[in-house]
Amino acid sequence: MPFVLITGASRGIGYEFLRQYSSDAKNTVIALVRNKSATEKKVSEDAALQGRPNIYILQADITDYNALKQAAADTAEITGGSLDYIIANAGLVPKFDLFLPIGELGKQPGELTKTFREAFEINVIGNVHLFNLFLPLILAGHVKKIVTITSGLADNSFTNQWGATPGALYAASKAAMNTVVAKFNAQFKKDGVLFLAVCPGPVEVGHYDGATADDLAAVEPLLSIFKEYSPGYERPKAPEVSVRMMRDVIEASSLEKGDGGAFVSHYGNQQWV
Repeated sequence: MPFVLITGASRGIGYEFLRQYSSDAKNTVIALVRNKSATEKKVSEDAALQGRPNIYILQADITDYNALKQAAADTAEITGGSLDYIIANAGLVPKFDLFLPIGELGKQPGELTKTFREAFEINVIGNVHLFNLFLPLILAGHVKKIVTITSGLADNSFTNQWGATPGALYAASKAAMNTVVAKFNAQFKKDGVLFLAVCPGPVEVGHYDGATADDLAAVEPLLSIFKEYSPGYERPKAPEVSVRMMRDVIEASSLEKGDGGAFVSHYGNQQWV
């Protein structure tokens, strides 16, 4: 009976991971969210999820160390002290740097500093604490896989070759997290733990909701890059498609094949779109 922990499970990609993993009655799925009551209500009203006895919802903000520590203790109570998978999906995609290049962001130094700190606090530091606190459970598990949801925008080769300028602060935080994944792998591969960073590709999760005409015009060059980079690309994938592809990559990955610490896409390689 695999035990799966998913952070940021209240919406978007995280919610889809919750839906898919809990569809198998053999899995016990622990959803870590910031608002437990709202997520419980959402699950209870979702015809696909309501009544599934293998879903447990715990409350913790990824930036609250003590809440994460309590969540690890609560998870151990649910699972008997072990964990097979961590899907570290919780993260911040800032609106501030979504449309403009970093040189333009520099015209608002206060907001740049604030957003950059928030991105690192949530996307990097929070996950470091998450991994350290839940590692004893993973070490007691059978599968021993810890997966971070990352971004192809963190690939410097892609950025330089294609001139992908949007999302600079977000991409930098994800690049830092990719290095964290590699460092954890270097330490714990001897214990059989696979750390992996997986990019979902462009996914329709509402990032452009509320965007102005100027915002959309600013991001149009990136969408043009996607189409040139990946002929046939038309639009972001639905969450269910991306998550299904990422799950295939997660299941196929192993230390024996040299996948520990890798930064890969939903295709299992470095094709990001």
